[in-house]
Amino acid sequence: MQENTQFFYHRLPNNIKIVHSRTQSAIAYVGVMIGAGTRDERPEENGMAHYIEHCVFKGTVFHSARQIISQIEGVGGEINAYTTKEETTFYAATLNEHVPQTLKLISEMVLCPTFPKAETDKERMVIYDEIESYNDQPSELIYDDFENMLFAGHSLAQPILGTKKTLRRVSASPDKPRAWMALHYRPERMVVFCQGNIPASRFVRLVEKAFGDYSVSLPPDRQLSFAQEKDEQPHSVSYSKHTHQMHVMLGARAYPIGHEKQLPLYLLNNILGGGSLNSRLNIALREARGLVYTIESTYTPLSDTGYWSTYFACEPEHAEQCLQVIRKELRRLITTPLTSRELRAALKQLRGQMAISAQNMENNALSMAKSVLYRDYAPTWEQTFERIALITPEQLQQVAVEILDPDNLVVLKYE
Repeated sequence: MQENTQFFYHRLPNNIKIVHSRTQSAIAYVGVMIGAGTRDERPEENGMAHYIEHCVFKGTVFHSARQIISQIEGVGGEINAYTTKEETTFYAATLNEHVPQTLKLISEMVLCPTFPKAETDKERMVIYDEIESYNDQPSELIYDDFENMLFAGHSLAQPILGTKKTLRRVSASPDKPRAWMALHYRPERMVVFCQGNIPASRFVRLVEKAFGDYSVSLPPDRQLSFAQEKDEQPHSVSYSKHTHQMHVMLGARAYPIGHEKQLPLYLLNNILGGGSLNSRLNIALREARGLVYTIESTYTPLSDTGYWSTYFACEPEHAEQCLQVIRKELRRLITTPLTSRELRAALKQLRGQMAISAQNMENNALSMAKSVLYRDYAPTWEQTFERIALITPEQLQQVAVEILDPDNLVVLKYE
């Protein structure tokens, strides 16, 4: 077992990783993150990872759907799960005293679900409703269509929820999701995590008991890594959505997790359009001109690629003006490096944001697990900020040149 100032690491003989962070809270967050998601799906099985995430709650070899719920919720805990393009995560918040039975239940859901057809057929209908609800929210749907443009031809372009057609196919029998899990729920892609007030040595023993015997015999079959060529991307696409507002996204592929320029882009994005009201885009578009209600930019690093984007919604007659203002702000970052004073202010703000975010135990636990999944360690927010504080205006300007050039950005409009 390895230790730094906050985290404990261990790896089981079957290559499952363990990370634990001890706190003084009465509540623990415990779960398993698996490096398997939408990118691992063939086109005909799109939606499989998300379907599995839903359906493992419908029964295991040892517990029915109702028993799964009551095991956690009956003692005041909360159990949850989510699927991304690259991960599927099952976790719960519970009192520290209930961590053993909670971890055991999660392991059963991951390792021995039964997929009872009567229950999974009902759950498929729930996912249908989720798809329709998603389609009714252009501010959410536009992200899927934007990723489809950026990653066209690769499984990363597929929607996480799948389609009604592919869901009918993947839910045809329990054998299909079981086979997919056997192929992709691999020990070397699993991180079992806990943030709570129990000893790390005890948690390791619990994980050994719950997951130590798990193994797979099939060879690895992860989708091919993503190629970074950009020459086949459409520059601009418009869809008629008949919405009151026009919804617009623009952006480009960016650096993957662990890239030397990941943190500079993280800082640059926070300056440009992060979550604060004094971001450059919010001031330029909302505060100074009153053109938008929402303007945000995001940087999403993935295991072997990533993307930066900005999204806004406005009255149709204001869309071109908004785009002109955004392009002007982007060019300003490209041509004019931040002054020392501007950089100090940006770092001061980000430090406070990171410190506040670090108080969210749920986000901390999930971030800790993801970091260990891809990088085998989890830095504290202070350690991360120490690296960010070394970034220079010249480095930020270079990142702006590489990623934010308005002439190279992909634009998607819902009209």
